[in-house]
Amino acid sequence: MAKCEICDKSVNFGNKLSITRSHISKRSTRTWKPNLRKVKAIIDGEPKRINVCTKCLRSGKVERA
Repeated sequence: MAKCEICDKSVNFGNKLSITRSHISKRSTRTWKPNLRKVKAIIDGEPKRINVCTKCLRSGKVERA
């Protein structure tokens, strides 16, 4: 399963709601997937390829090689 190797963000599950005439008539499941990028980052002093979510990339938690 795809997971961010910095913050362990992974797939979330929930309900997709069908709303008709101000009533919820049908529910079906859906998934929310994290926005992952495969980047080359410096880990323990050497460059490695890891899966990182874009939130960790923007906040500077990852030092890119």
